[in-house]
Amino acid sequence: MAVSFPIPSYFTAIFIISRLMSIMGISKHLNNKLLPPLDNITDKLSLDPSAIESASQDFGHIVKSIPKAVLQPSSIADIASLINFSYNSSIPFTIAAKGHGHSVRGQAMANDGVVVDMTSMKKHRNGTGIWVSNDGVYADVGGEQLWIDVLNATLKHGVAPVSWTDYLYLTVGGTLSNGGISGQSFRYGPQISNVYEMDVITGKAEIVTCSPNKNSELFYAALGGLGQFGIITRARIPLEPAPKRVKWIRMLYNDFTAFTRDQELLISINGRHDSHALGYLEGSLLMDHGSPDNWRSSFFPPKHHPKITSSIINHRIIYCLEVVKHYDYQTQNTVDKELEQLLKGLSYMPGFMFEKDVICRILE
Repeated sequence: MAVSFPIPSYFTAIFIISRLMSIMGISKHLNNKLLPPLDNITDKLSLDPSAIESASQDFGHIVKSIPKAVLQPSSIADIASLINFSYNSSIPFTIAAKGHGHSVRGQAMANDGVVVDMTSMKKHRNGTGIWVSNDGVYADVGGEQLWIDVLNATLKHGVAPVSWTDYLYLTVGGTLSNGGISGQSFRYGPQISNVYEMDVITGKAEIVTCSPNKNSELFYAALGGLGQFGIITRARIPLEPAPKRVKWIRMLYNDFTAFTRDQELLISINGRHDSHALGYLEGSLLMDHGSPDNWRSSFFPPKHHPKITSSIINHRIIYCLEVVKHYDYQTQNTVDKELEQLLKGLSYMPGFMFEKDVICRILE
């Protein structure tokens, strides 16, 4: 039975498919077997120059690869339809999923192919992209969701994921396709080590639920797989009670050996299940070239800026060890003693330990 299309949609389908066919060197006489899988998403395939330009670059601005079209899906089925069309073509075309585009060398680009704008999914979720279980043990999160939104949604339930990236305006699917490293990784592992289950669209357009015990090969391949084994559309993330308050400390070093020795010591004595352990541990550099504002954040008291600046000028490189200790109202009388024990004997520069007390809240 013939299927009728509105005229604009029909011509859009012909134009886009013709462009994709020309990429693959296929005759422009369309194969009817290939056309139906793409018909239901023709109105979501954009040829708009601004969409093409956005999909042609990423955060790194090193590589530019121009796709022929951008898919702006409203559902997981839309993505599967596109992949199915490519898979069943005699010469498949490149498809790349792009979240916020924070890759640095074109990993989320599809030269002469189709880029899937994952953020488009978020607009059609109607607030259903993040679901926290009733017992607060896990959250089911769409791959297109931002980690900042995951944080805010889970904090409303008094819980939060345990492993983050330092920058939260990244998509869940994007960081799980890479690694997801931050100051929690020393204790909890990267984000890819903190996933219970995922839904992945494979290169055959199959929507597969996978976990360590179910379709485990796909599970471990997709996590950190750089998108080469499928597109992550849902992840089940473990949650734990969110910290109420934290002691936030930065210690400065002018000796690299002392800095790394202390960092390794703190890592070795802080286990995942140790209730007295640090919640965050990370190192960074303060250098005498570049903008002073790189380190002059709101953390360091302004009255100490001159002596920090002087140390940076004198030593050219200063090493910063940053730690966080979680606590609540039940442990507020003991947290200082615990920190003293944890940090006792460290070799930071005398007078260069700085501390802040922070109350945790929902971020905007």
